[in-house]
Amino acid sequence: MSATPQKNRVARRMLAATAGLVTVGALVAAMPATAQGQVADKGQSAGHASHPYQKPKPKKARTVDVQLLSFNDLHGNLEPPAGSAGAVNEKQPDGTVKSIPAGGMEYLATSLRTARKGHPYSITAAGGDMVGASPLLSGLFHDEPTIEALNKVNLDVTAVGNHEFDEGAVELARLQNGGCHPTAGCFEKGKKFKGADFPYLAANVTSEKTGKPILKPYTVWKKNGVKIGFIGVTLEGTPNIVTAEGVKGLKFHNEIATVNKYANELDKQGVKSIVALIHEGGAPASSSYNYDCDSPGAGDGISGPIVNIAKGISPKVDALVTGHTHQAYACTIPDPAGNPRLVTSASSFGKLYTDTTLTYDLKSHDIVRTSVKSANHIVSRDQAKAADMTSLIERWNKLAAPIANTPQGYISADINGRGATTPESPLGDMIADAQLDGMSAADKGGAQIAFMNPGGIRSDLVYKASGSEGDGVVTYGEAFTVQPFTNMMNAVTLTGAQVITALQQQVSGSNEASPKILQVSKGLTYTLDMTKTGAARVVTDSVKLNGAAINPATSYRVAMNEFLAGGGDGFAALGQGTNKLVGASDLDMFNTYLKTNSSPATPLAPPAANRITIIK
Repeated sequence: MSATPQKNRVARRMLAATAGLVTVGALVAAMPATAQGQVADKGQSAGHASHPYQKPKPKKARTVDVQLLSFNDLHGNLEPPAGSAGAVNEKQPDGTVKSIPAGGMEYLATSLRTARKGHPYSITAAGGDMVGASPLLSGLFHDEPTIEALNKVNLDVTAVGNHEFDEGAVELARLQNGGCHPTAGCFEKGKKFKGADFPYLAANVTSEKTGKPILKPYTVWKKNGVKIGFIGVTLEGTPNIVTAEGVKGLKFHNEIATVNKYANELDKQGVKSIVALIHEGGAPASSSYNYDCDSPGAGDGISGPIVNIAKGISPKVDALVTGHTHQAYACTIPDPAGNPRLVTSASSFGKLYTDTTLTYDLKSHDIVRTSVKSANHIVSRDQAKAADMTSLIERWNKLAAPIANTPQGYISADINGRGATTPESPLGDMIADAQLDGMSAADKGGAQIAFMNPGGIRSDLVYKASGSEGDGVVTYGEAFTVQPFTNMMNAVTLTGAQVITALQQQVSGSNEASPKILQVSKGLTYTLDMTKTGAARVVTDSVKLNGAAINPATSYRVAMNEFLAGGGDGFAALGQGTNKLVGASDLDMFNTYLKTNSSPATPLAPPAANRITIIK
């Protein structure tokens, strides 16, 4: 099969790692060597001098500016995200904060293409989670539409994120290499999925059988003598936040040790300019995308896992493009030598992109760190749409429409989930209630309590119609966007002591620095005292079910998705359940709840979200 123009583009621009790297079940295609471009010096005449004294040649500049455009956590959001999940906060000159609608692949493509103009050296890189937990338009087709869109927008390289493993390593290899889905087949008649034109990097993910990375650990971008290496890693804790089936046969290694290993390897190859793409992140002190996280004030700056990772990564690495936390920042964090180094993240869902200037020294082949400049920019919906993205979205929407547009239920107002500003969200309460409702019957599991992990809620339910369905109508596509994983529901037996321990694990152990507050079903109430630390934050004697204190010695039937039932997200206590009964998927239960409990005349109102009392 002949190469496509886009494949040729990548062949010209990227130099793949040379090691033999295998995927689980498939070999990742090796990238061909970069063709070296030749450019004449500016101002040099092509003709001969007409007098005996020739003008001296202009001195060749020692440095060139390389533009690095980056984004992260797209999650298959080809269409603009709805509601508050599709907005970014912007701090105004007067100190107020304005919410601005942003995102959508039609606008991201335009933003990137506009930003590249006038930059002969321009690279576009991503920090992982390009796919997975995607809206129906992408998720229904196993994210082939998103890979196609990223090819068209000329993405050069990305790290894997945890969500790239939602369907396992074999499916990830298919997204890289192409081929039709093993069970769903080819989605468009006469068309075979071609795979990603750009390399997915997974330096710290190895096969348990071979010990080798399942995908390329790094790649080198080359043009006119400029060489920049990219190393890609996902968070070491990926197995804790992905289903066991998704990471089966894989081993995840420490981010710092892995990046340093390959930075040394690149350095030995003469690649002195290195960027790490790390799917792990932090939390700036402000939610505004234009906040200066290098501000020296008390409480300013950035916190979270990326801080210690950045401080441990070799000074050989010149910049870090990060993700995972869906936050926006462009900060400097000192490297092990004490020198400031750039660390960036561009929110999520294609709402922002980061524009970084890397000054490349043509003599030392390294980045002049003191000259690095970076800023995040809004992907505004006021600009022109990219016509090729509009065409792509329309094509896939036509295939999805028969399923996507089917009404499931009715709501009276926006019900915030992902976009909620409180740990307990109205949509989280509704989902937990739907799960309890679906598994409370004796023959369905006998559930008395339901828990929903907050990370599994991917969007809001928005009152305003997204298409022709009418305001207040919840379509299958909208419900799918909220819960795209279609995890099977489990009902298990836990003691009251295990239930309390699970609540404590929300705010202790691996979740202490960044709490994961479970969404709880009606009847379960308790108090969180965030002025305390660790497990003590849960006021034990406040934990009640239908007004009665939870008895540590009593057994309770608890409903949750299979991810939580496997101890995911640091909830080891939930993984200790016994007498498991498997029910329908979380999405099916949610849709059944919407159909059963709402109608055009009696739409569902947003729950009050008052089951958890929080002391700050």
